[in-house]
Amino acid sequence: MKIKLRTTIIVVVLLALIILALNSVFTVQENEFACIVRFSKIIDTHTEAGLYFKMPFLDSVKYFQKAIMLYDIPPSEVFTSDKQNMTVDSYVLWKIDNPKLFYQTLGNRTVAEERLDAITYNALKNVMGTLTQADIINEDDASERNDIYAGIATSVGALAENYGINVVDVKIKRFDLPESNENAVYERMISERRQMAAAYTANGEYEASLIRNEVDKQVNIIVSNAKATAAQLEAEGESEYMRMLAEAYDNDDKKEFYTFMKSLSAAEEAMSGEDKTVILGSGSSLADILSGID
Repeated sequence: MKIKLRTTIIVVVLLALIILALNSVFTVQENEFACIVRFSKIIDTHTEAGLYFKMPFLDSVKYFQKAIMLYDIPPSEVFTSDKQNMTVDSYVLWKIDNPKLFYQTLGNRTVAEERLDAITYNALKNVMGTLTQADIINEDDASERNDIYAGIATSVGALAENYGINVVDVKIKRFDLPESNENAVYERMISERRQMAAAYTANGEYEASLIRNEVDKQVNIIVSNAKATAAQLEAEGESEYMRMLAEAYDNDDKKEFYTFMKSLSAAEEAMSGEDKTVILGSGSSLADILSGID
């Protein structure tokens, strides 16, 4: 009977020791923080992976992620400086930097996201309140709005530090217009594009008219110069022709021959065709030749 009792006691003691040992150790993974909590207060924090010890039954362990977390903020409405209502859809990238402060101020991820929601909304409201709707909705390079995003992220990050949170980035996914404003904005944008198109067309037509006028001017100059050159060449040709005639018929016999040849040419042209009659004077040398008189 005593042996059985002794065996039972040993088994109970061993079980108690095992339970005590299991409640005295815990592990920390690479991607997490571990905080030892005793009577609702953090007495130690472990940031490195490994095996650690704690007081059994008195201490508990709270684990928090080291990784960057994404919180997709529900769309919210803000007003621009020109009193236009807009819906902003955004998200926050954040991580825990100070697990002790995080646990003391917020306690868990759900509460942290609720606080980030409120902080980010206030920052968006303040920044959007300094901008007009036209500053936000335009065709400018999207990178030009990075300063807006950076300002929002800086503002949110400064407040989140009070909770042990590091805000990595705040991004705006999209701006939406309430349905009551969409048509008015679209009409304004269409009107602006039409005005730009009309201005481009007018400028193009003006430039085209300048080009046409310049081309017409150059054509007139070229034609005038060509006509002047042609007239000069023609005059020089006539002058050379007359000079050559004068050299060729520089005595009375040559002149008489030239006159005779011109008369023959005139007679040939006059007598071309059928039923032609030529009337020549009695003193005409051509009449003497045609009538056979020497």
